[in-house]
Amino acid sequence: MTQVFVVRPWCLGVTLPLILAAVLHQGFATVAPTPTGPTTAPPHKDPERPDRGTYLVKNSNGTVCLLANMGLQLNISYNSISQNKTVQEIMNIKPNLTSNGSCEANTASLWLVMEAEKTNLTFVFSLNTTSKKYHLSDVSLTAAWPDMKEPFSAQNTSLDYMRGTLGSSYMCREEQTLDIAPTLSINTFQVQLQPFGVEGNQFGAAEECQLDEDDMLIPIIVGAALAGLVLIVLLAYLIGRKRSHAGYQTI
Repeated sequence: MTQVFVVRPWCLGVTLPLILAAVLHQGFATVAPTPTGPTTAPPHKDPERPDRGTYLVKNSNGTVCLLANMGLQLNISYNSISQNKTVQEIMNIKPNLTSNGSCEANTASLWLVMEAEKTNLTFVFSLNTTSKKYHLSDVSLTAAWPDMKEPFSAQNTSLDYMRGTLGSSYMCREEQTLDIAPTLSINTFQVQLQPFGVEGNQFGAAEECQLDEDDMLIPIIVGAALAGLVLIVLLAYLIGRKRSHAGYQTI
């Protein structure tokens, strides 16, 4: 007497989703999106995460024309006197500094002056009046620290970071690294800023950065995939009930 074992359909229905789930999980774990624009910055052990500062610029009539909330951290490479070599140092920008700036029709500037550290940082935003879009276009830094062999200076006038729409604010909760020059990069934390079209000294509607959108998209994709797997299991179970039979047949 020969016994032929028959696999129940509901078993296939359960096994297949498990295999798909494993493959999907492996895909999310191994495939990383190609970064565009600012990149996610590596974690910093020293110094600690910088405090978030509030900076504003007023025009001639006393109205706020540029508003920014953000934490900033400098990564500077310079020639060290004490070590007699090029070193990289990370410095947090403290919020209680002198800030100023200017607002024009197509440009807005934010000047941050750290008098104790003899460091000056300038952000320049540009507005395209045709598309009504703005972006961070120019960053410059000068510094004269005691351990520097010569004063530090770096500038980039062709940047395209922190893009937003006139009347709206730019927001990015994720930590980013803005590459300015070979000797300078700036880490930003919990940024919300608006360099044009500020009304009532308040931010306009926030437009989130790509990094924040990616963080929201991944849970949505995973949730949709899991919902699909549950549906497959349910359909397999229903089909299995209709075609239920003995675990084996006798020939």
